[in-house]
Amino acid sequence: MGVLAFYCSRRKITTSALIIFSVLGVCSICINYYLTSQWTTPCLNCFIYDKASMSTAPNTVNVSADGIWTIDSLGRLGNQMSEYATLFALAKMNGRQAYILPRMFNILAPLFKINLPVLPDAVAKSIKWRNYPLRLRMSDEYKHIEGQYVKFTGYPVSYTYFFHIKDEIHNEFMFHSAIREDAYGSLLKLKGQRQNATYIGVHIRRGDYAAYMSRRWNGVIAGKGYVEKAIGYFRKKYPEPVFVVVSNDMQWCKKNIDASRGDVYFSGDGIESSPERDFALLSHCNHSIMTLGTFGIWSSYLAGGETIYLTNFSLPGPDAKPFPYDSLYRPDWIGFPADLSPILPTIPSSV
Repeated sequence: MGVLAFYCSRRKITTSALIIFSVLGVCSICINYYLTSQWTTPCLNCFIYDKASMSTAPNTVNVSADGIWTIDSLGRLGNQMSEYATLFALAKMNGRQAYILPRMFNILAPLFKINLPVLPDAVAKSIKWRNYPLRLRMSDEYKHIEGQYVKFTGYPVSYTYFFHIKDEIHNEFMFHSAIREDAYGSLLKLKGQRQNATYIGVHIRRGDYAAYMSRRWNGVIAGKGYVEKAIGYFRKKYPEPVFVVVSNDMQWCKKNIDASRGDVYFSGDGIESSPERDFALLSHCNHSIMTLGTFGIWSSYLAGGETIYLTNFSLPGPDAKPFPYDSLYRPDWIGFPADLSPILPTIPSSV
């Protein structure tokens, strides 16, 4: 409903119209197509279809003789983008046709003009798949994958799968015009009297990640010192920086990020916004400061420019694996180390 309300506010849709759409069961994807006149893909979730596709039942798909390749639809926005990009790249590399599952379409289509066709759930369930687990990063063996009906599994999150076709991936993740206009409009309001504003998106991931990092990687999340150092880097480099902070813990941000210079702005006046709107805002900045997670990785990737990321944030442990920094973060990004003092072993003082 959040995405739906966002589009309605952008296009001045009345409250009564919003209620009618909801009662009729019109999904946010179809609302997007309706508002932007981009009726290019049949919807798999409600009764509204592109007029040119009315004769095509939503549970059928034209399958090529080469078969179908797809990928599990796991996780939230950042994971879905990684899975889409990995599927797109591997299918292209092996000369196969890629299809995405409806859940992935439902998450990505409201934001992006994605082009891969959708494989309805009913069809997917009827296929005898060859499940193909993917490791963390690209390997030469993935250039020669056999199988007519292949479903990739796992959580592929490495840029190494698709960086060789980065321009095509950027094209797949092109924002809808309404979202792009909203992001640019929001940034323009922050410019003020600056003549040469440089926008730096700051994504602070906290919440559930504190426990996850401790349990999974014997690590920490970004602290105040890391954020200050990253902001200081851009303040020295650009005369008129504008720092746009988004987070799932805005209270922490307002308490720990110094905004007294007038160049730090908390998205939504410090009230957590929708993930879709936050993501678009970050992606349209010039440069990026990220902490952890695929949400920050992908917003930085789409923004381009310089990216500062948190590195060296884990310690060896009996159950913790070494964190694969070089697989997740591009070599041209800049790593600032975390403060590990909260998890360093305590050394007993001598008696």
